[in-house]
Amino acid sequence: MKTLTPVLALLFAVLVIPQSYLAAQDKLSLKFGKISPADFDLSKHAYDTSAGGVYIADIGSSEFEGNSKGWFSLVFKRHARIKILNKEGFDLANVAIPLYKSGNREEKLSDIKAATYYLDNGKVITTKLDESGIFIDKLTKNVMARKFTLPAVKEGCIIEFSYTVTSDFLFNLQPWEFQGSYPRLWSEYNVRMPEFFNYVFLTQGSQNFDIKTSKESHGTFTVVEPGGTSSNSYIRLDGRITDSRWVMKNVPAIKEEPFTTSVHNHITKIEFQLSQYRFPNTIPQNIMNDWMKTSEDLLKDEDFGATLSKNNNWLGDEMKNITANTTSKLEKAKKIYAYVRDNFTSTRNGTYLTAPLKNTFKARNGSVADINLLLIAMLKYENIQADPVLLSTRSHGYTHEIYPLLDRFNYVIAKVTDNNQTFFLDATKPRLGFNYLPIQCYNGHSRVISTDPQPVYFDADSVNERKTTIVNFMVNEKGKYTGSLASNLGYYKSLSMREKIAEQGQEGVFKTIKSSFTDNIEISGFEIDSLTQYEKPLRIKYNIALNNIGSEDIIYFNPMLGEAYKDNDFKSAERAYPVEMPYTIDETYVMNMQIPVGYEVDELPKSTKVALNEGEGFFEYIIVKNENMVQMRSRIQLKKAYFLPEDYEGLRGFFDHIVKKHSEQVVFKKKK
Repeated sequence: MKTLTPVLALLFAVLVIPQSYLAAQDKLSLKFGKISPADFDLSKHAYDTSAGGVYIADIGSSEFEGNSKGWFSLVFKRHARIKILNKEGFDLANVAIPLYKSGNREEKLSDIKAATYYLDNGKVITTKLDESGIFIDKLTKNVMARKFTLPAVKEGCIIEFSYTVTSDFLFNLQPWEFQGSYPRLWSEYNVRMPEFFNYVFLTQGSQNFDIKTSKESHGTFTVVEPGGTSSNSYIRLDGRITDSRWVMKNVPAIKEEPFTTSVHNHITKIEFQLSQYRFPNTIPQNIMNDWMKTSEDLLKDEDFGATLSKNNNWLGDEMKNITANTTSKLEKAKKIYAYVRDNFTSTRNGTYLTAPLKNTFKARNGSVADINLLLIAMLKYENIQADPVLLSTRSHGYTHEIYPLLDRFNYVIAKVTDNNQTFFLDATKPRLGFNYLPIQCYNGHSRVISTDPQPVYFDADSVNERKTTIVNFMVNEKGKYTGSLASNLGYYKSLSMREKIAEQGQEGVFKTIKSSFTDNIEISGFEIDSLTQYEKPLRIKYNIALNNIGSEDIIYFNPMLGEAYKDNDFKSAERAYPVEMPYTIDETYVMNMQIPVGYEVDELPKSTKVALNEGEGFFEYIIVKNENMVQMRSRIQLKKAYFLPEDYEGLRGFFDHIVKKHSEQVVFKKKK
């Protein structure tokens, strides 16, 4: 018989602090279909009434039971009751229940009940779901969803559904999200776990549990071993059972804010990872591998690393052409990288091969894994040390450093080592320079897959985006007010500009820049340097002419031109989770301006300097008048990209100050 265990006793003790169950009023009695007119009145509850809907209650439970297949099953039950407040909440009536399958085995859905309730002259009217309205949608190779839509949904109604999922996949102990995009008045999860199974409990989020209890009891489980042609065998197992209960009340909705990698990183939830089986009179069996074993398995996997070290002789003729006229391994690596980057198209993210490498080479397209694993195979063919690195992109969510939870990774890049130098490559992004990664890859912990699977950290704090812009205005020999703007962009702004030029052409990009200026400003002579030198940032330059100077008694002039911060992205008064910028910044803007002939300075903005959180950044705005010149400099520096929620108020105020200062104008008036 197979074998399984509960979370390490120490870890379990840390995560679930035993305490007595609270009084009866801290338990919610929810019976399906028992709806009274009073249930529609939520005025006594505190929640965001501007939301489209609110969960009155969302209650789930998971427990283990012996089955007739010689093993155990997980039984998950959910019961949700929701009030639809307005049309924005109608999507709450669309319910999708994911079900896992593998081979001929799949999770079973049963006991589906769903109904919509509304008041008509003080009477509760019920419309039940017709089972013919339930359909199947295949999501992935191993996951399908049963979907249905609650009937007769309208503003002010209450919807309710419940169901049971029975699973033989013990690794799929259901997680529970206590928080989501709608407020929840009551969210509860109960897990009844026998001592035969160890799970690692993974919790996240900023909300605190209102109830968090654990109590122990003893129970008996009966497992039936099918006897085939002979009689079945019945096995009775006695063991300790731990009942864990988590409850959160009045949970606010979590809203997507600017500079968020993935809101799912911050939702309050609990997850479980199967760690160990431990049955009486047997040796405990570890289920979860460590990184060493996981890496070893991946390198042997035909859909990942097994093909990387094969002879791959089919590459021979092409490799001779690609690496011609190279004298070092590093030169070869650069040529191979450029070849793959410039000749292959990525179709989607992924960590496993979707086709043999030879097929990808011929097709010239494939997933991120197809292309970057092909790159590694080509590098290895030339005896260049290269290894795959698993990571998760910023929008996909964080990975786990201790536990090799492979479903948290969705991307593969290459690590190249030459003469004690390390380079990281992603050949799926057009116009990306050697040893640069897309900004989406800077999401913290990643893992080298090799005989020594070391962690690698790609932190946004390590990326500094520098930009310098210099503007000069003078009166030319014809008396016309002209100037020039020269801007050295940061690397990722340069990459974005290269992409725009590839789509629109230089002329199209120049027209877009022109359209951002007012009618009295004329620009010309657009130039751009290093466009095809992908390792270098771009330098953009164009000429500026100010028309109608001299025809007005008063001139209002914003010295920032089109380079000002016009809006503060941090509009919310408070924020419950971190600010995750893509990189640190250092932006300098300098303007030298001859005072227009016949005018004098009437008003000049005040110079200022503001520090952020004792050295984490600063903003300075220095402006002076020297004889016939106005000179100003704006510099914004953020030395970190990741800010905790307690830093949010200061960060918001910092950018408020920048926006206000960048809007201020120099006022010139005609001399009398």
